[in-house]
Amino acid sequence: MSKRILVLNCGSSSIKFALFDAEESRLGDKALWQGKIDGVTGAGQILEVSGAAPHTLPAGGDQPYHAALGAILARLDQRLEQSGEALAAIAHRVVHGGLKYSAPVPLDAHVLADLRGYIPLAPLHQPFALEAVETLLASRPGLPQVACFDTAFHHTLPVVEQMLPLPYAAWERGLRRYGFHGLSYEYLSHALVVRHGAAAQGRVIAAHLGSGASLCAMQGLSSVATTMGFSALDGLMMGTRCGALDPGALLYLMDIEGLSTHEVGHMLYHESGLLGVSGISADPRVLLEQEARAPRARDALALYVRRIVREIGALCAVLGGLDMLVFTAGIGEHNAEIRSRVCAALGFLGVALDETANRGNAAVISRGTGPIVAVEATNEEWIAARHARGILDMREQLR
Repeated sequence: MSKRILVLNCGSSSIKFALFDAEESRLGDKALWQGKIDGVTGAGQILEVSGAAPHTLPAGGDQPYHAALGAILARLDQRLEQSGEALAAIAHRVVHGGLKYSAPVPLDAHVLADLRGYIPLAPLHQPFALEAVETLLASRPGLPQVACFDTAFHHTLPVVEQMLPLPYAAWERGLRRYGFHGLSYEYLSHALVVRHGAAAQGRVIAAHLGSGASLCAMQGLSSVATTMGFSALDGLMMGTRCGALDPGALLYLMDIEGLSTHEVGHMLYHESGLLGVSGISADPRVLLEQEARAPRARDALALYVRRIVREIGALCAVLGGLDMLVFTAGIGEHNAEIRSRVCAALGFLGVALDETANRGNAAVISRGTGPIVAVEATNEEWIAARHARGILDMREQLR
């Protein structure tokens, strides 16, 4: 009977899932079966499964996540029964592992309780991943579950990159820059070597541009600096998140305009970024279509690109130069216009695009002798499955 690993990636309004072979692991392996449920907390959940048309599910009622997970597991069990497969483990993308968890870990009630302590640092993802863990620990207690952390890849950051300029007692309490999107960057640390050889070992900046966005400076395939910090609000301007912001603006919003911490938090996570500045959409594709007639769309895109360029410049200073710039995630992989605008401002670094290659989303989109500019599809689910395989292997060796 073929053994499979299910990977779950739970966010505030969606659950993505993917099924991998538990016995084989090759770089770039695509999921055997995958899909997602959107609108988990909405009036109707939309289920998409590979090879099938989207299907509307009933609203989830008082427990929408339980309902969504139930729908996924029902279809998974149906597939397993029909194909003669067996589920060996479930791997969860968990955004925050804090100081304690710097590597994937088997999940149990004790670890689950620990991870709840990091919910305030990643409120868009952490509570929903942990709800899935809790549900599955109760419903399938004998099935191994593994937490794979987005913060783990950044445990190689030097102390100077981790520190916040706050009283030292804050450092001792755990207030520091953690970094996120680690599963994506970890995948790139494998994939770039295969595709680009020794160049990937040099001074690399990876741009994970999706609804959330960050940059990671890598040297020797390890993280040495990144734009997200204590929380997933820091750094780049994002779809609905603000990115780096003067703390004085927050004090003003609370002290002078009278907003509560809850109201400010909602603004920073859900009403800022491209959506907030444009007043139109969090999606740059929509804004690109409207910028000719909508000044706020134009301003939002200009600020979005400027913040990316500014942060790339800062990371180049940390690295002492640039050998490779890599675009990944939804916008990074598919939006040629955003890539073109970013790279046009980086000519001082020797960055030059081949626009034909860029418009075709080619693997290498640069020309000339300057830094390599690459487009690489990320595969966070494969990394999570790989980690789960490793833990299963260790368990087998201990028997």
